[in-house]
Amino acid sequence: MTADISQLDLDEAGAVLAAESARFASFGWMRGTSGNLSVVLTRDPLRLAVTASGHDKGELTPADVVLVDGQGAAVHGGKPSAEAELHARVAALTGAGAVVHVHTVASVAMGRREPGGIVFKDLEMLKGVGQPAHDVEVTLPVIANSQDMKVLGDRLEAARDPRMPAVVVAGHGLYVWGDDPRQARHHTEVVEWLLELELAQRQALR
Repeated sequence: MTADISQLDLDEAGAVLAAESARFASFGWMRGTSGNLSVVLTRDPLRLAVTASGHDKGELTPADVVLVDGQGAAVHGGKPSAEAELHARVAALTGAGAVVHVHTVASVAMGRREPGGIVFKDLEMLKGVGQPAHDVEVTLPVIANSQDMKVLGDRLEAARDPRMPAVVVAGHGLYVWGDDPRQARHHTEVVEWLLELELAQRQALR
């Protein structure tokens, strides 16, 4: 495989990503073959295990991952997600050890309502992304979509707020990251809760 990464390392990463994918799929956040996950295996050089393209995310096996480099190109395995390059960009930019991309209704709906960013404040759940529950406003950035991952990565880099480990891609979904898959999962669930609350409040006021 590589000098620093064995097949066992990739298999173990695949097992973790399969379990995380099944969890998110059970919530309806990765319908069909949508969404993708990654975990960093080495930092120098940057190598990530990324879920393979075209697979039902509720039925992944440990073998359904691809080893990619810092540009998202396959180093070992089959075809990675088309968004592997963005996963690598996020990992390099933020220092994250894992990246989650899910397609949730709330992220798409709120991205359309607040294209300039979604502001949260005075909510206990903000503690779940490392922020105070009160006396602070935290903005979840919203960026325009693109099929060009370099363009999308540039937009993410320009818009991201270090206080919020997530970005909404308009008309597409949610990217979230953390130090490891468990933290990335927790961040994803917290940010999605915040989005669902905001959407429910908007709908209640109509």
